Amino acid sequence: MVYGLHVRVGMEDNVYYRRGGLAKSNAQLVERVVRIANEVGRPVATPEEAREMMGLPKEPKRYD
Repeated sequence: MVYGLHVRVGMEDNVYYRRGGLAKSNAQLVERVVRIANEVGRPVATPEEAREMMGLPKEPKRYD
């Protein structure tokens, strides 16, 4: 993040919040990364912006 790169976050990548301590949820991990981004002056993409950056459709696919 400090070098200007994007950050991937979520329990599919890491289940630990801290050494020896499991994360309670994806939200807990995302909130920490957003806090750090704000502290170092990096903007946080909205879900729509992130989907555009990754070349994904504007709406997630629905499986009914």
